[in-house]
Amino acid sequence: MTAKVLFTGKTHNTGGRDGGTRSSDGLLDLRLSQPHPAAENLFGAAWSACYIGAVELAAAQRKITLPTLPIVDTEIDLILDSGSYFLRARLNVSLPGVDREVAQSLVDAAHGICPYSKATHGNIEVETNLL
Repeated sequence: MTAKVLFTGKTHNTGGRDGGTRSSDGLLDLRLSQPHPAAENLFGAAWSACYIGAVELAAAQRKITLPTLPIVDTEIDLILDSGSYFLRARLNVSLPGVDREVAQSLVDAAHGICPYSKATHGNIEVETNLL
C-alpha cells in the first residue's frame, strides 16, 4: 500500500523583535516577537485540535455517539535542564456526558490515532488527564 499525503502545511517564519509566521493559505498570520512562548502555544493548539479529531474518530470506530464535542486543554512546558532544552506536555481532556470508563478508553485510543501523539511518543513526557 502506498502512503498518500493528505495535506502539507506550509509556513514562512521571520525572526527578531518584529518576527512572525504566516501560512501559505493565509489562515495563520501571527506576530512572534522575541522572546516568545508562541511556539509552545502553537504546538499545543495544533496538538489539541488533532487530538479532538482522534477522540471523535475513536468514538466513531466504536460506534459511540458523543453527546457533546470533546474539549482538550493542552499545556506545553519548555524546560531547561543542564544546558539542554526539552518539552513536556499535559493534555487535559473533557468528554462531558460520557461514562468515565468509556471516556478513558477513547482518550487512550486517541494516542494511537493522533499524529502529534505518535510523533511525541517516547520523545517527551506526556501526561493525559481525563477531567
